[in-house]
Amino acid sequence: MGLERRDDAAVYRLSDELALVVTLDFFTPIVDDPYAYGAIAAANSLSDVYAMGARPLVGLNVAAFPEDLPVEIVREVLRGGAEKAREAGIAVAGGHTVRDREPKYGLVVVGTVHPAEIRRKGGARPGDRLLLSKPLGTGVVTTALMRDAATAAEVEAATASMTALNAAAAVAAGRVAANAVTDVTGFGLLGHLAEMTASSGVGARIRVADLPWLPGAERLGREMTFPGGARDNRDHFGGRVSFAAELAEWQRLLCFSPETSGGLLIAVPADRLPELPAAGAVDGLALRQIGEVVGGDEIRIEA
Repeated sequence: MGLERRDDAAVYRLSDELALVVTLDFFTPIVDDPYAYGAIAAANSLSDVYAMGARPLVGLNVAAFPEDLPVEIVREVLRGGAEKAREAGIAVAGGHTVRDREPKYGLVVVGTVHPAEIRRKGGARPGDRLLLSKPLGTGVVTTALMRDAATAAEVEAATASMTALNAAAAVAAGRVAANAVTDVTGFGLLGHLAEMTASSGVGARIRVADLPWLPGAERLGREMTFPGGARDNRDHFGGRVSFAAELAEWQRLLCFSPETSGGLLIAVPADRLPELPAAGAVDGLALRQIGEVVGGDEIRIEA
């Protein structure tokens, strides 16, 4: 599985029983604390492996730092990434660093999966229920942080969400034989849902009232505190999306707003839902049902 499919990671089959899953992600700082930045970047990189149903094995640092950045800050970024990787059960075994005027950090992550157990974006079927494993709103909160418009409590909640691994959600998706899985990151909820439905040849119906939001996300949405990517995502994916007339512009943009280290979006057969309380009772995982898969190709957003 490579560039020909819009999936979350590359997959290379080694044998009938084993395949490698390989991914890479990095970005510029989105929070002020260097340790938290490193941990968020590592959790975000690991998320693609979890979305594919794989078990991570090893990571490699990908980093760029200004020459005049104090070494103590660099050390904290790398420590945050290494400790988050250790929480995932893997070691950061090396990597590469270059000089750059703007800091950047992330990981290459390699994992393994049985070829029959790969979770793809495509495969959702009409009648499947759509579940989300983390609240939304990291994009507006981190944008507000850059503008000194977020409260300390809002930043703390967003940071806790972004540093949380998607390992438990991946376990739950495997136990209920999810038909499709992807992680919600830069394309926002509706961008990643658009990719899932397009790959599956289906449509979807989402209820805004059922969407979980981080503290402050709706307030900041009303104040139109959006990253630029929210409008880019709407321009790119909006052609397949229709909204109920009563939904305000800020509510529509929130659904397109980029997320960092967001949750897994999981399409689960309706008859497997009763198994979720047991499957989801791992590390405090809370799966929220936000809608369902339908026939056709439209994504309909209801109030």
